[in-house]
Amino acid sequence: MSANQNATMNPAAHARLASVAPVRRAEHAEDSFTRVIEQQAAKVPSHVFLSAALLAMGLSAALELQGNQRASRFVSAWPAPLLLMGVYNKLVKSLGTL
Repeated sequence: MSANQNATMNPAAHARLASVAPVRRAEHAEDSFTRVIEQQAAKVPSHVFLSAALLAMGLSAALELQGNQRASRFVSAWPAPLLLMGVYNKLVKSLGTL
């Protein structure tokens, strides 16, 4: 595959496009409360969220095996939000507060 074909398939393959700064507009400005949350979230190690999600999955399985279906289903709802918080944490660490 030639470089020109690669560029038409993936326009972001050019280095000059990858370094373009994001568009910042006044309507996208965030308040000080959001900045404080992002600064505090960046302090939490990323592996905490993955570990918590895995522990919740294990706890849910253990509760299910014990026959406690109600508690098992309650705990089984935790991993997805925990993993989403981990993704948010990674984004804040990677991009910082914009």
